Amino acid sequence: MENTDTYRTLACPGAGIYREKGSKFLGFAYPVESEEEIKAHIEALKKEYYDARHHCYAYVLDTPPEPLMRAHDDGEPAHSAGTPILNQIRSLELLNVLVVVVRYFGGTKLGVPGLIRAYKTAAEAALLDGGITERTREAFFHITYGYEETSQVMRLIHELGARLVEQDFQSRCHARIAVPLSRRAEARAQLQNWLVS
Repeated sequence: MENTDTYRTLACPGAGIYREKGSKFLGFAYPVESEEEIKAHIEALKKEYYDARHHCYAYVLDTPPEPLMRAHDDGEPAHSAGTPILNQIRSLELLNVLVVVVRYFGGTKLGVPGLIRAYKTAAEAALLDGGITERTREAFFHITYGYEETSQVMRLIHELGARLVEQDFQSRCHARIAVPLSRRAEARAQLQNWLVS
């Protein structure tokens, strides 16, 4: 059975470059969590590389049950830029990843096969530069409990395979915990006496 608690993504941002016939293709890969974050990265690159001819991109977001996938050619012939970038992300089986390839036109047309190769190669270089890691899908809970219940709560957190994200001891204890997604319903049932609504 497939493990729904983990997925592959980038360990950190990566960059790569590909040159052909005077054209320069700058690849940038980012681990991302939302479409807002994606828009911010694209806007920042458009601002920094304002003089480039094209800013083509693709992304895959972890949105169960099916990932959200988008590709954009930014004026290049249909499926010659965004699709090859997307295919690189998919071939590495990555989620929560954005790749943008910025093209500076060198004066010589590459044709569709040449463009596909260039965008694919720049995307692959950026992704490999960022490195691949495995992350856990988690559900988050806020709980509050009496100081005398601390050992009971900590034992339950351990049994659920959860991790403590934040903890604050005052007149009542407050904690934020992360539970593997597949155990969300079980955690909600076990923690119901302490859940903050």
